Amino acid sequence: MEDKERNVGGVLVSHEHVAVSEGSGVTANASGAKAKAVHNAELYAAIHETKINYKSRESLHLYFSVFVAFCCACANGYDGSLLTGVIAMEHFQNTFHSGKTGTIVALMFSLYTVGAMVGSPFAAILSDRFGRRVCMFWGGIVIIVGMIIISTSSTIPQFVVGRFILGVGISIMTVAAPAYAVEISPPHWRGRATGFYNCGWFGGSIPAAAVVYGCNKIDSDYSWRIPLIVQALACIVVIVGVWFIPESPRYLMANGREAEAVAFLSKYHGNGNPESRLVQLEIEEMKEGIRQDGIDKRPWDYRPFILSHSGRWRIAQVLMISIFGQFSGNGLGYFNTTIFEIIGVTSVELQLAYNLLNSVLSAIGALAAVAYTDTMPRPCAAALATNSGLSAALDAQGDNIQDSYAKGALASYFLFNIIFSFTYTPLQGVIPTEALETTTRAKGLACSSVIVYAMGFINQFAGPIALGNIQYKYIYVFVGWDVVEAILWYFFGVESQGRTLEQLEWVYNQPNPVKASLKVDKVIVQADGKVTEKVVTSNA
Repeated sequence: MEDKERNVGGVLVSHEHVAVSEGSGVTANASGAKAKAVHNAELYAAIHETKINYKSRESLHLYFSVFVAFCCACANGYDGSLLTGVIAMEHFQNTFHSGKTGTIVALMFSLYTVGAMVGSPFAAILSDRFGRRVCMFWGGIVIIVGMIIISTSSTIPQFVVGRFILGVGISIMTVAAPAYAVEISPPHWRGRATGFYNCGWFGGSIPAAAVVYGCNKIDSDYSWRIPLIVQALACIVVIVGVWFIPESPRYLMANGREAEAVAFLSKYHGNGNPESRLVQLEIEEMKEGIRQDGIDKRPWDYRPFILSHSGRWRIAQVLMISIFGQFSGNGLGYFNTTIFEIIGVTSVELQLAYNLLNSVLSAIGALAAVAYTDTMPRPCAAALATNSGLSAALDAQGDNIQDSYAKGALASYFLFNIIFSFTYTPLQGVIPTEALETTTRAKGLACSSVIVYAMGFINQFAGPIALGNIQYKYIYVFVGWDVVEAILWYFFGVESQGRTLEQLEWVYNQPNPVKASLKVDKVIVQADGKVTEKVVTSNA
């Protein structure tokens, strides 16, 4: 930057305060000094000089803020395990006569995704204009309206209309919530915070599977109505909680509310000290990188994603995680009870119990990976192929199914879901939010939502029909596609770890962002943890 210092929101920001001195490595001769490779020297130095007290009142408030966003993902995840169990219930079938596969079931599942696709562009406008908190609030209100419609329904038209409204509400929530989680987090907590947000899927799917399993014993229509009503609980937490959490500092900065943004960063990222190195670095980069006349002020302008080099690479990351995250075989989870029946589990009670177990095992896989935001190996194809082969063997046995084959098919299906959750679940929240800059984040997440729900529509509409017609052979489609995904990630995946959201602009502006994202700085760290030098080698 040209100016050595500037006043931002009443705080004097000095570039010299955040810059790391360049040199040839002479300070490495000091006792206890060591060299270290890092993605960005300035950020590494700032993090190590600003030790955020993770037990402080401010940090606890930040955790609660992320938890409110987490509850938005819970509302989405609850639906993911809800209908697959509900349609297996006797009283539900007696009311709607939908069957467990086929076009009617496909309609019941897929109208939810249609509603989400329709709502996503409007959710971006709401989030950019009124803020992330307001967007989450109204998303919760719309979901509750949808819940009332479906839980009181006794006809298929009313049920699918309610599903459509639920989808609209979910899209409003899930455009704002991940943006909020990534924007309020300190740079070195960002992966865990956003990964934890996306694990909210299991915070909803496990209670949904448990509620459905427990309510199956009720001998009335309340066996399926109660699980539909419980869907509103996470929304109530969000509707109340948003009034007790701060607004995103990046949203504030983008809308000219600099003093509020600086106050947030000082309080939550700097232990109350606006002069801390991390706060100074973040303020400087936000001021330079966030435009107050950006496309977030132009509701229907999506041109930067197509017309700029940086925009094309950013939206490519969003497209890949949005498509791959829904079409790797995990979409089969909408039809767990049907799949369990295909592999020999015929008891409805046992199907619902396995549905619950599958959610718990998947959650363990996802939570184990929350701390990791790197690109991870993807052996999902092998697990699905094993399941396919054992399913073929079961099919050949007709009604005389060998117990060992059935258990093998079941175990491989569980294994696939654990592996998928470990590799993909945290990254589904992290990659799109990190790949997008502040003024395009809501629009990019809206695009992501449209794609996610479009893939969900394919899964939910085609899935029941395919499983009814070709049964286990449908799994082979995903086996081959997972191999294609692994190849595309290797060649086009951009690493975003170890940089601030604003520093990623440099990465995406390079001719080859994949290669640029792997560039590291060599720094000298003294025995007391202080960074004294960034080593620069001469090309002469």
